[in-house]
Amino acid sequence: MMIKVHRYLFGLLLVGAIVVVGCGDANNDSSSASGGDNGSAAGAGSEESKGTIGFSALTLSNPFFKVIADSMTEEAAKHGYEVVVVSGDQDVKKQSDQIDDFIVKGVSAIVLNPCDSKSIGQAIKKANAAGIPVFTNDIKFDGNDGDVECHVATDNHQGGKLAGEAMVKLLGEAGGKVLIVDYPDVESCQLRTKGFHEVLGAHNAKDGAAKIEVVATLNGKGARDVGYSVAKDAIVAHPDLSAIFAINDPSALGARTALEEAGKQDQVTIIGFDGAKAGKEAILEGKILCDPIQFPDKMGRTTIEMILKYFAGDDVPEEVLIPSKLYYKEDAEKDPELK
Repeated sequence: MMIKVHRYLFGLLLVGAIVVVGCGDANNDSSSASGGDNGSAAGAGSEESKGTIGFSALTLSNPFFKVIADSMTEEAAKHGYEVVVVSGDQDVKKQSDQIDDFIVKGVSAIVLNPCDSKSIGQAIKKANAAGIPVFTNDIKFDGNDGDVECHVATDNHQGGKLAGEAMVKLLGEAGGKVLIVDYPDVESCQLRTKGFHEVLGAHNAKDGAAKIEVVATLNGKGARDVGYSVAKDAIVAHPDLSAIFAINDPSALGARTALEEAGKQDQVTIIGFDGAKAGKEAILEGKILCDPIQFPDKMGRTTIEMILKYFAGDDVPEEVLIPSKLYYKEDAEKDPELK
């Protein structure tokens, strides 16, 4: 753990020294992913601003991260801080450059969804050296060469176990072959698949259990188009496939398109992960069986709460985990978001 600037002194220096960054100064390299909807909170440029928080999201092409960004922006604005949002576009080099830019601008704090859980360490170390605290949400930094104050995330291991329980409920009596559409580059997805495997392993270890076999684990990059491509290949390689576990909703929706094109949407059942609106709609329509759902709005608000505690000189936990819960069609039918 690096020696940090005394938090009280750090907070006082920030109030006088921060250069306020408005929407027009936001890093342009994120605009293609967000449709130009990035930038700071309402009231950018206000003389009452206490400072700026820089947020480099994994990708703003996934609505999940846009919800995190929006909730952070809204919560920070209540306390006089602005949030500048940029998209890392799943490119660790691009994200590292964004961190350098945040350092040059003298932001109060940096928040990341690491594009690579290990390789981002050197960029975090630069922020540490500049006296800027770093926080992560959703995706954890998994390295030793940087210092992260607090990580806020879904309990992804617990969520993966919920997905495994849903798969056992689906296939436990007859058994079957399963494809995992993974994204092993990021720690959160590693935890999801770990929990999933643990539950399937426990089921398969029971005497007389009908075996649930994971026949392939393919990298869908957390993206709809790549999820489509890998699922399309798996359907050909494993014509008797029974189910798919996809580590997020875009991957699940891409896999669903591949199944529909192959005429196998009634043969192969999909379990997703996230609970984004598009995923919930697919569950309502019967295209996805269920999701362990996350609460990205709560994740964003909690991240800001931890940053404010840090600024106040209070101790912050190293990690805050938010439990997920299974969401089926009957939940979608009662969901006010889908009315």
